[in-house]
This record gives sequence, C-alpha cells and structure tokens, in this order.
Amino acid sequence: MDAVRLIGQSRHALARCRAARDILVEAWQAQVLAQAIGGQLALTGPAELRGEARGLSETGGRGCGVLDVAALWAAGADDAGGPPPDTRPRAAQLSQVADARVALTGLSALLGEVGIALVGVACATDEEALYWQCIEGIDAADESSDRVRGILRRLTVREEDRQRTAARDA
Repeated sequence: MDAVRLIGQSRHALARCRAARDILVEAWQAQVLAQAIGGQLALTGPAELRGEARGLSETGGRGCGVLDVAALWAAGADDAGGPPPDTRPRAAQLSQVADARVALTGLSALLGEVGIALVGVACATDEEALYWQCIEGIDAADESSDRVRGILRRLTVREEDRQRTAARDA
C-alpha cells in the first residue's frame, strides 16, 4: 500500500480516538510509519536523501520504543474498557512511497496531530507514568517531525538545482 494512503488511514484513526490508550497506540503507529517510510526512502529514494531517510527511520524506531502500548494496556490507563487496542503495525502494509513530497508532507501533519493529541492526554491525566510517557511521545513526534522537515528541505533544494540546471541548459 502506498505511504500516502497509510498516512491517511492513520490520521483518520487518530481523529476517532477518545481514550488515552487508543491515542498512545496511534502515536506508536505514527512512529512505526515514520520508521517504515524512512526505511523505504533510504532503500529506494534519491541518493542524496538516503542519509536523512535513514535518520528518520532510526528516529521513528526510537519513538516506537518510548511508547510502550503493551504496558499501558496492562496498567489500565483509562476506564474505557473493551478489547485491547490493535497493536499490529499498520506500516507493515507499506509497499511504496510513490510521491515522497506528498507522503512526507502528510507524515509531518500526522506527527503534528499526534503531538497535539498527546498533549491533551498529558494534561488530562493524574497518572504520573502516563504523563511522562506522553511527554516522551511528544518529544519523539517532534524529533521525527524535524527529520521529515529536513528531508523536505533537501527535496526542495534538489528540485531547485534541477530547475537551475534545466534553465542553464536551455
């Protein structure tokens, strides 16, 4: 499945979340997706973006580690009840990043929305462990978002260089 479609699914799922544990699961899903998109671009993207893409993949991996959704569920972080959240990584369906700029712009928006949702959970909880997990998740989303913006800047420079070269050659 294309990255843009997965990002759309993630944004939709996050928007539907009402319980703290569901928001943390979606924050984790976003980090797994950042890791997968970074890995895909590191393998198949333009050569000049591969280092930055590897950095995004590594940052997303660290972000996954700070969001311990299994421990959250075991601790009963909210009173919503119901079945455990689906913690299978949506990003496992990633097959391509057809348009890197569109995918990275969408990923940046998703990570911003994750940060906002985690701020809401952190402000609403009285549980210290949940609060700190949200703070670490906010930091991870921000770090991943910084990496995405770095790749987008490199893409812009690359396109401008191509345009200058084409204009010079014309």
